Amino acid sequence: MSAPLPDRRMLLVHAHPDDESINNGATMARYAAEGALVTLVTCTLGEEGEVIPPGLAHLAPDREDRLGEYRIGELAAAMAELGVTDHRFLGGPGRYRDSGMMGLPQNDAPRAFWGADVDEAAGLLADVIREVRPQVLVTYDENGGYGHPDHIQAHRVAMRAVELTADEPCAVAKVYWNCVPRSVLDAGFDRLRAADGLFPGIASPDDVPGVIDDALVTARIDGGPYTAAKAAAMKAHATQIAVDGPFFALSNDLGQPLLGTEYYRLVRGASGAPAGELESDLFAGVAA
Repeated sequence: MSAPLPDRRMLLVHAHPDDESINNGATMARYAAEGALVTLVTCTLGEEGEVIPPGLAHLAPDREDRLGEYRIGELAAAMAELGVTDHRFLGGPGRYRDSGMMGLPQNDAPRAFWGADVDEAAGLLADVIREVRPQVLVTYDENGGYGHPDHIQAHRVAMRAVELTADEPCAVAKVYWNCVPRSVLDAGFDRLRAADGLFPGIASPDDVPGVIDDALVTARIDGGPYTAAKAAAMKAHATQIAVDGPFFALSNDLGQPLLGTEYYRLVRGASGAPAGELESDLFAGVAA
């Protein structure tokens, strides 16, 4: 007989390894530490990512094309930092391939996630929902945060899987989209500019995924003591992220603030906070 599930269960659906740590690392670490079941489903291996360390450049898709298998190990190391033990790839490792940025030939490659049948992929995710019975699901908005085809597809697949299971006992009570309030991001960039010289340049706030008006944010999860775990998880994704204190850069070497407090927009289900207030717990108002 399988062990009983914890009272609180969360499912996160992400496109590539590293997306989870950047967007939700503190949230995942907090709930894992509190005894919730935190399940991560990653839709691709991130095979088309650009490699930061020169010593690993041979893994790139235009050379040995072994970046995906390497990033499996990075993801496992990141999850160890966050205390998350249930992490899996949609349909198994390599079922779907990283599609590259929008408009590139990789969008049409065999196994590209962008070209996947949404109902088929959502069916695979629905099986995970039936198994772990999450009350809370976290994914991207309809633009995938910034228009990457795999992020958009992850959104479509996640929302469709919620629909497919809506009339079952495992129905998801609350769905959240990742977001960053404009005021918080602006303050983070102010701190980065004051620090100066950490990276060759500074990213544009307009290039940060999921930035929305403050009024649209519905939940604020204080990372508190879990910010260090988030930073460690991001460092574990060394092919993709360089971390320097409370800041980080991707392969473009442009600095961004590393946010220990994470924000969400509730798009399905009822808020557990009093009217006019932000939720401080994504499980607020849900039954075990």
